[in-house]
Amino acid sequence: MSTKLHDLSATNLLRLYRAKRASPVEATQACLSRIEALNEKLNAFCVVDADRALRAARESEGRWMRGTPAGSLDGVPVSIKDLLLTSGWPTLRGSRTVDADQTWNEDAPAVARLREHRAILLGKTTTPEFGWKAVTDSALTGITRNPWSPGKTPGGSSGGAAVAVATGMGALAVGTDGGGSIRIPAGFTGIFGLKPSFGRVPAWPSSLFGTVSHVGPMTRTVEDAALMLDVISRPDARDWFALPYDERDYRDGLNDGIDGLPIAFAPTLGGASVDPEVAEIVARAVTTFGELGAHVVEAAPDLGDVARIERMHWWTGAARVVGSIAPELRERVDPGLLRIAEKASAFTLSDYLGAVEARATLGATLSQFHARYPVLLTPTLPIPAFDAGRLAPPDYGDVDGDWTVWAPFSYPFNLTQQPAASVPCGFTRDGLPVGLQIVGPMHEDRLVLRAARAFETARPWHASYARIA
Repeated sequence: MSTKLHDLSATNLLRLYRAKRASPVEATQACLSRIEALNEKLNAFCVVDADRALRAARESEGRWMRGTPAGSLDGVPVSIKDLLLTSGWPTLRGSRTVDADQTWNEDAPAVARLREHRAILLGKTTTPEFGWKAVTDSALTGITRNPWSPGKTPGGSSGGAAVAVATGMGALAVGTDGGGSIRIPAGFTGIFGLKPSFGRVPAWPSSLFGTVSHVGPMTRTVEDAALMLDVISRPDARDWFALPYDERDYRDGLNDGIDGLPIAFAPTLGGASVDPEVAEIVARAVTTFGELGAHVVEAAPDLGDVARIERMHWWTGAARVVGSIAPELRERVDPGLLRIAEKASAFTLSDYLGAVEARATLGATLSQFHARYPVLLTPTLPIPAFDAGRLAPPDYGDVDGDWTVWAPFSYPFNLTQQPAASVPCGFTRDGLPVGLQIVGPMHEDRLVLRAARAFETARPWHASYARIA
């Protein structure tokens, strides 16, 4: 059993612990073995602390043997994206400008909650510098690769987290999403990723990219994401933006189905071009929702010039990031990050305030759309994964730092702060995963999880992980 523990969901691991058919030590050793076997090739982790993880696993094993588990995730192996503070480990954020030789004695809220619920922290996963782009490579940690085809990117910026989950290097991972950084790598690597409503998961320190940045779970199953969200959404007084705590378990009602639910399917948004094979796979997946009793119609919200709104917010955030770096260190910064920060210097205060107003209008548009269609389905991405080490596929030309041109379906919902998830829905002829995005109204995280769970039950994807070596 222990040799296969890395394949199991957190929910199934907990069942085995409860029945004393497996232990947290065995599960942790299985995940560490996967890291040892695959990380050099795929580069999912930038920090691995096997000794610390095994100490925690032995303590957890003792609690389970006594029948006194101490938390909802006691003994479950988890990874942390290297943008979140983690006591005892450096948080370098993929940057050569951060000094590792300092005191690291604080946990970000999500990390603190995971510790309180006795999850086993394995290490920290790779990210591009400060999470600025939707692929995962940096001068500090190198290129992270897609486990389905190592010549391809896993996406980003939570690329390391996605690879860790897809390959069994931990049952759960914490990701962040400022423009698609959970959903894009989830789509490219064939896992489940949820960007919760803004403020659902407390965050601290606040992101320099502002109120488009979310923290959320990356898992193999929807039930695991609900379980993990129940833990990491618990209150933390440091986050002034946090939503009021919802005390209900996110697994409650998860299997209630979608019979009679009005659902809109947008094959594209804003006229964005979609690869024909991706479009076909997504459209075929959408038929499942009708078979489950939902009323599915083809409809799309009018997003207006959403790309301009996004650039105004994201590039301004990039300028804040670069501005926080000492001038003498800026030559170490990713040139693409420097380029979009420089572009932001042309924005006026009036430009920015106009974008804030346009963002409010966009939010109102989506709220009205969801009053008619509680759930919106779109492709997660218009393309399959492309070559690793690139910012964009070659047919997009020189994007000059603007990665959003090939990810038009994710960032609109960061601007509106709505919950959105990517679920695996198929594979291309080349064996690359394709994701389906499920979007719900603000605060309706439970609805997104319920719709995703209904699809997962009808179209289970878990057996596909056996194809990864």
